[in-house]
Amino acid sequence: MSSSAPSVVERVEAFISENKRAVIIGTAAAIVALGGVAYYASTSRGPRGGEPDVEKAERKKDKKKSKSKKRKGAAKDKEGPILEEIKDEDAEILNEFDFSPEDLELMSTEERTKLAAELKAKGNTAYTQRKFPIAAELYTRAIKVTPKPEPVFFSNRAACYVNMAPPQYEKVLEDCNEALRLDTSYVKALNRRATALEALDRSEEALRDYTAAAILDKFQNDAAAQSVERVLKKISSKKAEQILATREPRLPSYTFVSAYFGAFRTRPLPALPDEPTEGDRTLIMSLEALGAGEYSQALTLVNEALEQGISWDIGKAEALNLRGTFKFLMTEVHGAKEDFLSSIALHPSLTQTWVKLASVYMEQGDPKKAFESFEEAIKHNPDDPDIYYHRGQVLFIMNEFTDAAENYTKSTSLDDQFVFSHIQLAVAQYKSGDLAKSMATFRRTLKAFPQRSEPQNYYGELLLDQQRFQDAVEKFDRAIELERAKPPPYSQISSDRGPHINVLPLVNKGLALYQWKQDIGAAERCCQEALRIDPECEAAVATLAQLSLQQGKIDVAMQMFERQSELARSEPELVAALTYQYATAAQVEFTRNYPEMANQLSQMARAMA
Repeated sequence: MSSSAPSVVERVEAFISENKRAVIIGTAAAIVALGGVAYYASTSRGPRGGEPDVEKAERKKDKKKSKSKKRKGAAKDKEGPILEEIKDEDAEILNEFDFSPEDLELMSTEERTKLAAELKAKGNTAYTQRKFPIAAELYTRAIKVTPKPEPVFFSNRAACYVNMAPPQYEKVLEDCNEALRLDTSYVKALNRRATALEALDRSEEALRDYTAAAILDKFQNDAAAQSVERVLKKISSKKAEQILATREPRLPSYTFVSAYFGAFRTRPLPALPDEPTEGDRTLIMSLEALGAGEYSQALTLVNEALEQGISWDIGKAEALNLRGTFKFLMTEVHGAKEDFLSSIALHPSLTQTWVKLASVYMEQGDPKKAFESFEEAIKHNPDDPDIYYHRGQVLFIMNEFTDAAENYTKSTSLDDQFVFSHIQLAVAQYKSGDLAKSMATFRRTLKAFPQRSEPQNYYGELLLDQQRFQDAVEKFDRAIELERAKPPPYSQISSDRGPHINVLPLVNKGLALYQWKQDIGAAERCCQEALRIDPECEAAVATLAQLSLQQGKIDVAMQMFERQSELARSEPELVAALTYQYATAAQVEFTRNYPEMANQLSQMARAMA
């Protein structure tokens, strides 16, 4: 529950996805629209080039199909008859087309071609009657008869194998491989092979085929896009679970951590007891490091303090509060909850701990418990402005903007020197649709806090949302100027200090310049500067990834998405990043497998950049 408007990452992805110069595969990754430039290595689709695929024929038949009962003796299983259910009339058909190798040798090429076409037509009829084993056998004979192998025969037989009970997925793969060897751009064969691969739990290969089919079909097939989205979700969720099971806990970026701690008002250091222990002094050093923005050092020291032993209850409660906060930031939600409850047991009137416990409950999807924690905090100290600010944040997340605004106002009435209460009030008013009141609140906040960058930055975000690009860039520039003028934090604890500049205004400026002037170069330079200052800024990484996609620089985008996955803090963030990563990887493989089309895509991307 950081003190900010909607995240930069969310906004950049929303803008890119709405940009009509890109096409979204499912909800995953942007790629240049193909228009009418699809390249086909072969136009062969069966004898005479125009006969329909069996699934298309079946769909036509199904539309005309009556709802009457099936004739007596027909297979009841919707997957079609098993081999033992072959009827006499079907056996007659097979016998009619039972040719020996010697018979075939006596036929001319024209006769064999005509015979193969007839077998295929009979196979199509059997397929539409859901006689899949019969249809498969007819296609097999067509393959043996034809003087020139046709991909449609293999693809149609694969469709039979898909529909048999049980499906014969390995045979589907064999036939689709052969069909695609004959015609690499055969979309139906790609989709059928993808179906088999997905059923065999070979999800990444299935994604490769679904992606290729979606692109070759010029994104006109909603089913293909839905398949890409479904498989991406499956892959990303499974991979995220594996990563989180083995990943060592770590702090997120400086920008994220500083935003979180900045959402709480500064409190004086606790007074040491008359005879402080080593653990007591280490706790004070930890809190000093925290105030200086040395978060890693603060974490190390608070762990040491608790190991060394803290002699007084208030100090230990503060230490547990701080350690629990770091655990929460590192997504160790269960451990954070234990520390917060232990802190409350020692010092129930430490209202900040109640507020952070509410954050844990929200993370666990329990808003009822979260609001109960706020009420407990109010019982102990009804005049603590942080309680109302953070309750406003929870209401904001729940889209209860009017109630959120009331809480921000209450927080401000108790302490009007906390800049974020004013900022979030303005944002809540904006979200409620009261533009005039929101802008007025922001102007008052700018005047009241002339040396703070945050009002400039978040006011710029709202201006950007209104497409007032020049005004937004001016605000972002002012925020950047104020950030650079800030003196670096000073502490005697450590000389190894992290960045002291909030880089979000730089990322916002880059996004604004891109939306305003389509100046990708300037946008990239802003993000690259942000990363030089804070190498772990996820917003800058995500924006660079999207900008790279816009230019067709898929290899660079891939690197950025991999980096975004490394930086992702929570499981939803990791799943989202992995979704982009795997979608982009599938596109990279497409460019390798279809180099002629890849060249055309690159030319289009350069023309649109």
